[in-house]
Amino acid sequence: MKKYTKIFAILTAMVLLLSVALTGCGSSKTNESKSSDNSSNNTSQTQQKKEPVELTVWSHLTDPEIAKVQEIANKWAQETGNKVKVLADQSDFQAFSTAAQSGKGPDIMFGLPHDNLGTFQKAGLLAEVPDGVINKSDYVPMSIDAVSYDGKMYAIPLSMETYGLFYNTSKVQTPPATLDDLIKVGQQVGFQYDINNFYYSFAFMAAYGGYVFKNNGGALDPNDIGLNNDGAKKGLSLIRDFVKTYKFMTADIKGDIAKGNFQNGKIGLYISGPWDVDGFKKANVPFKVAPLPTVDGKPMPSFAGVQAAFVSANSKHQQEAWDLLKYLAQNTALPLFETGNRIPVLNSVLNNDEVKNNDILNAFAEQAKNAIPMPNIPAMTAVWTPAGNALQLVTSGKATPDKAADDMVNQIKQGIATQQ
Repeated sequence: MKKYTKIFAILTAMVLLLSVALTGCGSSKTNESKSSDNSSNNTSQTQQKKEPVELTVWSHLTDPEIAKVQEIANKWAQETGNKVKVLADQSDFQAFSTAAQSGKGPDIMFGLPHDNLGTFQKAGLLAEVPDGVINKSDYVPMSIDAVSYDGKMYAIPLSMETYGLFYNTSKVQTPPATLDDLIKVGQQVGFQYDINNFYYSFAFMAAYGGYVFKNNGGALDPNDIGLNNDGAKKGLSLIRDFVKTYKFMTADIKGDIAKGNFQNGKIGLYISGPWDVDGFKKANVPFKVAPLPTVDGKPMPSFAGVQAAFVSANSKHQQEAWDLLKYLAQNTALPLFETGNRIPVLNSVLNNDEVKNNDILNAFAEQAKNAIPMPNIPAMTAVWTPAGNALQLVTSGKATPDKAADDMVNQIKQGIATQQ
């Protein structure tokens, strides 16, 4: 009995030793596995960490504005470890296209007028704005329309501009609120603008229902032109009356003449944009700006331009480029307002006290809320010359508004046909 007991004890001890050995071995394998997993994760993280890149930004803004953009871009570069060069650029579409396709173009174009976007998009040079880069509700709705093409966003709006009614405060105490008021006060103190420039005169055609291209859910239809409908013709008749009936200005007046007459105090009312503000201030002109007068109780729509920024479809650093552009869009609005009188499109900046307390630029911002973005599709290039010619024929009395409008639209259609 003692013999079997001794043998059982020896066997029990051997089992315990073997169990410990196996446990130790299993633990070692588990630790090795965890170590291997950690090593794999560290390698993956190392592989995911990208090397610093250098981004190039071309800008159509002024030199002082470009310097400010470079300053802000440097902060992003410091935070991310990347590099950024912001360069002045005045090249045309063809030069950009050639540079982009040869790999010598910029990663970002910053401050390009939005009505160029259609040509760039058609050529495949624009990267679509990724989800999450901006929140559309943070922006003036018109500015989002301006950078969209067939319902998709291809750029980020930076600032906006439109025109309003300048009035000499020594001649006019209260700006005309209605079209009738404009005519009445204009007969007393004088009223002029670059009347044969379609950019400005479009407002009087749009006030009665004229339009360039029909907007179908965010897509402009170049086959539906509204510049010879009843409203557009009524607007042309009014423009003719400014010259022939009310004799506010001559048929051959140019913008610089109208500007000079307002600056010299010869007239009390003048239509133009923010670009004239600094000149009038330096000349000590007593003036203010108001939105355009209403017509039949409705705001008068003006043409609006939007300075936009986009990422080149040919950029090799798409992720970094969009990250930089998002940063610039969020941080340049107020500096560009201060440096270049650029009217912000971000609602938060529009509501900034510094902007709201600037009566002159705030008046343009109010007008911009009722403005229509200049069409950004390539077909718009076929509009300017026929429209300008039609205005000259009407103001000079060489054609009736009806005939001038019909001929204009026919010429536009012919011009669009040659583009296809």
